Order: sequence, then structure tokens, then C-alpha cells
Amino acid sequence: MRIKKVFQLSLFSVFITLHSLAQTAIENKVWTLEQCIDYALKNNISVKQSELNTELSQINLTQSEANLLPNLNGNFSHNYNFGRTVDRFTNQFATQQVLSQNLYLSSDFNLFSGLQNVNTIKENKFNYLASKYDVDKMKNDISLSIASAYLQILYSIEGLDNAKNQMGITSAQVDRTKKLVEAGAAAKGTLLDIQSQLATEELNVTSAQNNLDISYLSLAQLLNMPSAEGFTIVKPEIAIANEALLTATPSQIYSTAISNLPEIKSADYKVKSAEKAMDVALGGLSPRLTFSASYGTGYSGASKQLASTPTITGAEPNGDFIYNGTTPVPVYTPSYSNLEYETIPWADQYKNNVNKSFGLNLSVPIFNRFQVKSSIDKARIQKLNADYTVESTKLQIQKNIQQAYADANAALKKYASTQKALEAMQESYKYTEQKFNVGMVNTTDYNTAKNKLTTTQSQLLQAKYEFVFKTKVLDFYQGKPLKF
Repeated sequence: MRIKKVFQLSLFSVFITLHSLAQTAIENKVWTLEQCIDYALKNNISVKQSELNTELSQINLTQSEANLLPNLNGNFSHNYNFGRTVDRFTNQFATQQVLSQNLYLSSDFNLFSGLQNVNTIKENKFNYLASKYDVDKMKNDISLSIASAYLQILYSIEGLDNAKNQMGITSAQVDRTKKLVEAGAAAKGTLLDIQSQLATEELNVTSAQNNLDISYLSLAQLLNMPSAEGFTIVKPEIAIANEALLTATPSQIYSTAISNLPEIKSADYKVKSAEKAMDVALGGLSPRLTFSASYGTGYSGASKQLASTPTITGAEPNGDFIYNGTTPVPVYTPSYSNLEYETIPWADQYKNNVNKSFGLNLSVPIFNRFQVKSSIDKARIQKLNADYTVESTKLQIQKNIQQAYADANAALKKYASTQKALEAMQESYKYTEQKFNVGMVNTTDYNTAKNKLTTTQSQLLQAKYEFVFKTKVLDFYQGKPLKF
């Protein structure tokens, strides 16, 4: 018991050590977007489950191919019988305990069944290919989610930096105003207003820090990490030029997308699978021709053979007659003595009782309670549903592209106009700050100008990352890798 406890403690210590090493590796690593995506695709549970579904589809395909082969089954029985029964080897009644053994091999081979097996193979092959593209589609979805979470962190980082900068400016203004109040050059109410503004901006910094922490936690959860502690990402330089960056039209992007996206290929293969499922159902109307063969032998304890030389002791009429012309002549049955029997040995019985058979079986469906018709109708509906899925998938992709393109254009225009507004707002704030410093404007006007500047900075930041994300979505639909 003591050794068992020591072993359990050792395993627990090893687990804690490995967990600590893994956590340390995460904390010491600064993650790029590409590394986040690679890590997620290797560790995401949904991806692993989707890959297992692909393995199941491959197993179904392999089994359908194996169904073309003949089967072979063996059976061996060892039985004791008590009471009156007909022995299958002697064809006589047996009343004593009888040991019987049966050895049996049988095989069936489907020669023709309306090509159902062949069409099932094709159906399962298309299902397998579709499941592979389903995995790729799930990986793409996860990659987009990772990119969105990654950009959200970058957005939160810049938001936190802006909040800290504004708080720093206000903190410096508090120090300056405090000196003016102490020198009697400014009213104490002015200091209190500035301190109130500082408290508000400290709260904004706290809120921005919380948003950043939540953004890191969201990305860490997408990566299936144990926690977001110590997790940091690379902060690439993201600049947006003033000129338009959208060179491809929505129709051009859509044409590229439908030829490359895995969900389109998956939907197409599912249509082909549904077509073969219809062929399988139609095969139920066809006659079935099978070949079967068997080989069997056995042993019976009731199977006896003479073990002595009999002696004729007489003869008596048995009630039967033969005719010599019209004269009946009685038939005599001899009577014997010294009759001794023994059970025929196993080897002799297994050799003598061999039974071989083979044959063809033709089954013609005439009426099966409309089961075949129902199967055909279901397959036809599933084929139509697969067709609609293809159309629905294409329409959804077209809608996503058009929406992303419109959002990117709107974000770019908003970014350009907000950038101009920010430049003007910075000049306005600088002028207001100078006037405030010489007492020409009150704290209300100063705080209003500062808040307008903060709001404009936030709007610019939002437009920037909205544009970046939407352009990444459009790049994704064009088959371009997700990276900065």
C-alpha cells in the first residue's frame, strides 16, 4: 500500500512538472498570428472530432469495398442429448445419452444485386471526400475566429495605450493646476474639475485593461490553453494608406471563392453521394443472384458398427412374401447370436459423414410492403436537399463577401474622414489647452474638447481594425493566408 501511494505521488509530481513546463513555455513565448492558428488547429477539440468523423467515413468506405468479397463462416458444436430423439447421422431413434458433434463451413457470394454494392462504394467514397473538406472548412472557421480574436487584442492594446496617454495628459494638468492653486493663480474649483476628469480617465484605463484581459482570455480559450496568464502576442505595425486598398471586385472574389472553398467542394460531393444513394435505392427493384457453398461433417455416439462375427441360429418368416408365378412364398429372416456393437471411431465418422453442397439462389422482389419505393423516395428527397444545400452555401458565401466588401469600404471611408477629423480635433484641443492654461476657458470647455479628442481617437481606432479584419476576410475568400 505504501509503494502504491509513493507511485501515485510520483505520477502526480510528474504531471505537475509537465504542466508547469508547458505553462512556462507559453509564458516565455510571444505568439504571432500564424503560430496561434497552427496551435489551435493542432489542439482544437472540434477539429479532432471532425477528423474522427473522417476516419469513420474511411472505415465505411473500406467496409463497402470488402462487401464485394465472399464471406466464410465456420461452426462447431458439441452436444449431449438425453431422451428419445432422431439421430441426424443414423436416422434412427435414440433413447440413451448421445454425444454429437458438428463441424460446418459455409460461404455466400453476391453475384448480382442491382449494382447496389458498387454504388454503395461510390456513395461512401463521396462521403469520405466530403468529410475531408468538412475538416478543412472547420479549420478555416477556426482560423477566422483566431484572426478576429487576435485583432481584438491589438485593438484593445491600442485602446489601452490611448487611455493611458489621455490619463497622463490629465495627470500632468492636475499637477500644473495644483501649483497654480497653491500660488493663488487659479481657483480651487478648477483643480477639482480637473481631478474629476482624471478620476474618469483612470476608470477608462481600468476598463481598457479589463477589455484587454478579456481579449487575451478569449484567444487563449480558442487555443484551448489552460489559462491566459503570461500569454502575449506579437504587435505588428498595421498602417492603412489613404488610397483604396480593395483591388478586386466582389464578383471576382466570389469567383475565386467558389472554386477554392472547402464547403463548396464538400457540398458538391454530398450531391454526388446523394445521387449514388438513389442508385442504391433503385437497385432494390432488381433481382438478386447469390452463390452459396457449404462443407460439413460430424460425429454421433449413436452411430454403431458390428464388432463381432455373428452366428446364424435359425430363420423365421417375417410376414413378407415373394411370388413364384401365382404361388406365394414366405420370406424368412435369419436370427443371429453373438451380436456385439461398438461406436464408430471419430476419425471414421468425420470422414464418412462429409457433406458438400453448392448452389445458386435467385430472389425476385415482387411485393415488399412498398419498402423499396419508400427508400427511393427518401433518396430522391435527400438528393434535392443536397442540391439546395449547394445553392444555399453559394448564396451565403456571396452574401458574406458582399457584406465584408461593403463593410471594408465603409470602414476605409470612415477611417479617412475620422483621420481628418482627428487632425482638426488635435489642433482644436491644443488651442483649447493653451487657452485653458492662461485662464481664457473654463474646465468644462477644456474637458469637452479633451473628451471629443478621445472619442475621435476611439472612432479612428475602431474604423482601422474594422477595415483590417474585413480585408483579411476578403483575403481569406481569395485563398490568401491569414497573416500580417
